Amino acid sequence: MSMNALSLIVSALSQGMIYAPMAMGVFVSFRVLNTPDLTIDGSFVAGMCVCAVVTIAGHPLLGLLCGLLAGALAGLITGILQTRGGINAILSGILTMTGLYTVNFMMLGGQSNLYLQRTQVNSAGVETQVSSDTLYKSFRAFMVRLTGIRQLDPNLSALIVTALIVALAAAALSVFFLTRTGMAIRATGDNEEMVRSSSINADRARILGIMIANALVAFSGALLCEQQRYADLNFGSGMLVVGLASVIIGQVFFGERGVTAGILSAVTGSLVYRLILQGAYKIDMPSYGVKLLSAVIVVVALSIPRIRRAIAEKREERAA
Repeated sequence: MSMNALSLIVSALSQGMIYAPMAMGVFVSFRVLNTPDLTIDGSFVAGMCVCAVVTIAGHPLLGLLCGLLAGALAGLITGILQTRGGINAILSGILTMTGLYTVNFMMLGGQSNLYLQRTQVNSAGVETQVSSDTLYKSFRAFMVRLTGIRQLDPNLSALIVTALIVALAAAALSVFFLTRTGMAIRATGDNEEMVRSSSINADRARILGIMIANALVAFSGALLCEQQRYADLNFGSGMLVVGLASVIIGQVFFGERGVTAGILSAVTGSLVYRLILQGAYKIDMPSYGVKLLSAVIVVVALSIPRIRRAIAEKREERAA
């Protein structure tokens, strides 16, 4: 394998890891809660915007945490609209997403994007723009000091640190869904009426589940913000399709075997999805074709289980 091909694979895996929390969030809302939550496009950008503002202020790690909390707040609003307001799940997500557009625009200072750089006065008394510190910048500097390799691929260092973060997030999420509260969320997604008859607060479980899903999505946006060093107001467009593609691709490999396997499959699906996109770029696919490719991937992945069943039925018929 050539160094160029290896570099492309590392880049794709790095991006896949950054989007993995979003895939886990989509898995929680669509598979665990069985709720179509369209807040995702807005909460992803909210995580980016909040992280950008806090990171520029000089707090990159706090920026990631604040981005996560921004997504949880967006999920809280959607959950309240669903449970307390009695608004349809799809409509409540659209309402929150629409409102977030204005909020995100205000956070970016009335502009469509914001670069992670701050103003600093140099020794000559002249104001200059200085790149803000980020998690990825700091970790790459640490890796360079550790290995002594000055030309260390930034995608490789980004892949390592993001993989560690995603592993911790996946482990924490898996453990959470084994707790009593996590089991209540899972039960609410399986059979809400039974949960209500068991004197469990289904509304609270639903709100918490939507908050967790959007917190993960926003955290993914915050990671992307620090990795690419800017936040963009329009970056959330189509994120729901990307998340669904990752979840569905993962289930093609893992099947539907429970929450823990589902979380791992979402991460795997995110990695495979990015590898597919990297291959598409390799054959000079235009950037505007990515959304169509994403839709095609979802359709194909959704069709695979049905095709498998049809093949199995034909084999049984032939055997009989």
